[in-house]
Amino acid sequence: MFGFFRNRRHKRLRATPLTDAQWEVIDRNVPMITAMPDADRETLGGIVQVLLDEKTFEGVNIEITDEIRLTICAQAAVLLLHNPRGYYPTLQTILVYPTAYVASQEQMNPDGTVSVGGQVRLGESWHRGALVLAWDHVLHSAINHDDGHNLALHEFAHQLDSEATGMDGAPALKSRACYQSWAKVLGSEYETLIKQVHAGQKTLLDPYGATNPAEFFAVATEMFFEKPGQMNRGHPELYAELKKFYKQDPANN
Repeated sequence: MFGFFRNRRHKRLRATPLTDAQWEVIDRNVPMITAMPDADRETLGGIVQVLLDEKTFEGVNIEITDEIRLTICAQAAVLLLHNPRGYYPTLQTILVYPTAYVASQEQMNPDGTVSVGGQVRLGESWHRGALVLAWDHVLHSAINHDDGHNLALHEFAHQLDSEATGMDGAPALKSRACYQSWAKVLGSEYETLIKQVHAGQKTLLDPYGATNPAEFFAVATEMFFEKPGQMNRGHPELYAELKKFYKQDPANN
C-alpha cells in the first residue's frame, strides 16, 4: 500500500516541470547538463523534483538555499537519468558544510589502544541515512565539469554502491552474469591502478581510486561523466561496464 502511494507521488512529481528560474540555476552551476538532449533534460528535471521532495538538507554554519538544493540534486539526478532504480532509497539527509570540515576518526595504535583524531574532509557518504558535502567544493567541481573531479558525483556513487551489499565497489546489478563481468573488469582495472600508483606512474584515473574498490568505483564514475572520451579511449572495457550500468554514453552525446 505504501509503495502504491509512493509511486503515485513520484509520478506526479516527475510530471511537474522545473521553473525557468530553477533551470537557470542548474544550467549555470552544472554546465554538463546544458548539452543533454531535451528529452533527457525533461527526465532529469523530474528526478530533481523527487529528490527535492524526499531529501532533507541541513546546513552547518551555512544557510541552505534553493541554489544549494538544486545544484546538488541535479548532479545526483545525473546518475539516475536512465537507471531504473530508487531515488537513493536509504538516503534521508544531506548535510552541507560551507567548506572542508574536520571529522573525528578512531585510529588503532600499535599498542592496541584506540585514539580519536580529526581528519579534514570534503565529503563522505554513509551506508545508511546521510551524505555530507562541502558546498564550495561541490560548486567548484560542478562548474569545472571536464577536469575529471566531481565531489557530488563521487559521493552519490557511494550511495549507489551501498544499495547492494555495502560499499564494496559493486552496486546492485541485474544478474549473476553482470556481476561476473563487473568483477572481472573493475577488479582488473583496480589492480592495475594500484600497481601504477605504487610505481609512481601517471594515471588517467585519480590515484585515490587505488584506496579500495569502493573509492575506485566512485573515482571511475567521476571520470565517466567528466572525461568520457578519454576514459573510452584509455579504459574501453571499464567505460563499457559503466555505460551498461548507468545506461548512458556521455562520450557520444
